[in-house]
Amino acid sequence: MSPINTVYGVDFSGARLAGLNAWIATLDVPSKTITALDRLGDLAGDDTRAVSLAYLVESIRASNQALWAIDFPFALPLEILDGGFTFRDQLAWLKDQPDDAYAFGRVCVDRALARGHGMHVRRDTDKETKTPFDCYHYRIICQTFYGMRNVMAPLHRTKGTITPPFDRMDRDFDRAVVEGCPGSTLKRWGAPHHSYKQPAGGPLEPKRLKNRKLILDAIRSRVTLSDSFVRKIQRNGGGDALDAVLAAVGGWESWQSTDATAMRKHPRYSREGRIFA
Repeated sequence: MSPINTVYGVDFSGARLAGLNAWIATLDVPSKTITALDRLGDLAGDDTRAVSLAYLVESIRASNQALWAIDFPFALPLEILDGGFTFRDQLAWLKDQPDDAYAFGRVCVDRALARGHGMHVRRDTDKETKTPFDCYHYRIICQTFYGMRNVMAPLHRTKGTITPPFDRMDRDFDRAVVEGCPGSTLKRWGAPHHSYKQPAGGPLEPKRLKNRKLILDAIRSRVTLSDSFVRKIQRNGGGDALDAVLAAVGGWESWQSTDATAMRKHPRYSREGRIFA
């Protein structure tokens, strides 16, 4: 397997101004140090979805010896797909859909009901990692829709890029792109996984401040996180900067512990994805 020297954790957004709340954390593997923590819109010079996500794709393509753990669902549950639908088929299907994430979410709900399931079906990996929502829930459908269309579609099968479990992780590559989930990482750690975000802004409420301290303690027991980055995290009420760091650290831990052979043999992962958290 190719060496990884840098891990990038991305707290993703599929909003119209995606760059406003999406963050990227950079983890230097040899030193186990968070070396950068930036808002995507600042890096791209534009918060709009088209520009900021295009910048993200080009940044991934330009990276080397890198792992990218990005917080959005990469694929859909088999229960709502046509028989034999591969991951590539899913990307092509979304490309042909109208540019309306919520309308696509309703299509997924209709398919689930028509096939005799409940409105919302979780993938195996969602159940295993205890994700907060299924991948087409209205709370995250914009992440799924625009993540698959604007990020995964241009990246999948590009030269030097692998996207496990759809590609083998035990092969040579320049960069690997995997699905992360900060909430699932917190659950695995036994750290607070709720009441640490305060999107309204302002001084953090005592409960949120306490939970963030516990989360930051868990992070700092694993990697070096400077006081300046802690201050940046604490000023970001929505928790997006913190989630980017969690995506990086959790994604790297999961990558190291993953059994590539077992993952390849799983009956569902190669079509509906697997979370590295």
